[in-house]
Amino acid sequence: MKVTNAKVPMLGFAALSGTGKTTLLLKLLPLLQARGYRIGMIKHAHHNFEIDHAGKDSYALRKSGVEQIVIGSRHRWAYIVEHHDAKEPSVNQLLGELKQERLDLILVEGFKHESIPKIELHRPSLGRALLYPDDPDIIAIAHDAPRAIPTDLPQLNINNTDSIAAFITTFVANFSQKHGSA
Repeated sequence: MKVTNAKVPMLGFAALSGTGKTTLLLKLLPLLQARGYRIGMIKHAHHNFEIDHAGKDSYALRKSGVEQIVIGSRHRWAYIVEHHDAKEPSVNQLLGELKQERLDLILVEGFKHESIPKIELHRPSLGRALLYPDDPDIIAIAHDAPRAIPTDLPQLNINNTDSIAAFITTFVANFSQKHGSA
């Protein structure tokens, strides 16, 4: 299903586990913020995760059967929703939870099967197959191969975050030009 709820540019980072998606994003985020972007993030988790922990009041309240809880302080707030659906949430569903009017760019980590523009991260030394060309939503490949990967897609050096940030800046500018936003 095509993602339709994005009001700002959205770009995914897709790869098999252990390729370095989070590591790359942690290096990219300060570069993009320095360029003036207000960034939202959607991250897929393959497991049951906790953002508050046993011993905290918010944890006890949530575990008591509360379906939704907002935890707030002067520094941040968090919105936790319990859902009992065995189905994974889609990017479209999660986009509805973001305050997109306060963002310039949404980055997505994981959700490799969703129909969103994506940069594929690939490390040939791991011996795994590319997601491209089977995924038509991949718009570039960031890799550390000594030679180019046979494709017409843009190829980025996974270790050169400045060039990846420049690619993303162009992506955002093209989105804005195409969709008439600032």
